[in-house]
Amino acid sequence: MTDNKPSIQPSENGPNLVKDLKNLKNSKGETFEPQPMMALCRCGQSSNKPFCDGTHLKVGFTGEKSENRQPDRVDDYVGKDITIHDNRGVCSHRGYCTDNLPNVFRMRQEPWIDPDGASAEEIIKVIEMCPSGALSYTKDGVLHKELDREPGITVTKDGPHDVVGGIELDDPDGNTPESKEHYTLCRCGASKNKPFCSGQHWHVEFKDDKN
Repeated sequence: MTDNKPSIQPSENGPNLVKDLKNLKNSKGETFEPQPMMALCRCGQSSNKPFCDGTHLKVGFTGEKSENRQPDRVDDYVGKDITIHDNRGVCSHRGYCTDNLPNVFRMRQEPWIDPDGASAEEIIKVIEMCPSGALSYTKDGVLHKELDREPGITVTKDGPHDVVGGIELDDPDGNTPESKEHYTLCRCGASKNKPFCSGQHWHVEFKDDKN
């Protein structure tokens, strides 16, 4: 008998329903006991984070996207050795790219990505850090946007749920992640691109001291 593959279903104006997941941990490295079904808070106000306690019903949480969200569009930046693909619409603004390769990922410059600003090897290393799937690349005619990892969810420090390992997002509204292997799900309740993180946790100063 084979194990069921884990999946995530964002419920309407409610929590993310996670099925058959064996690996859920927080930013401190603490693991949670696996359950056949877990309800993870996405309104940001549960007193039992990362789990739902029903607070979304009291605060009137809505899972709708904001009309003024960043467009969901992939832009291509073609270099001599590598082409970088970028979808600003799904970026969670973790900053790994701009912090680690500022000569390539250039804040407040246009175009903001210079694919010739570092070696292809350095660029690939940084792109593989991207938790949201906003960044991917093509090299030697092959598109790379997936990694090979075990399924798991990390409750990040004062930020989103980082999903890796190809966990299916079974969204009734038809939302699909840019990368099927890794993506970030909002848990502060303020994202403009629900169910995905849009970096709004920084602006609303979301805090979760426990995780």
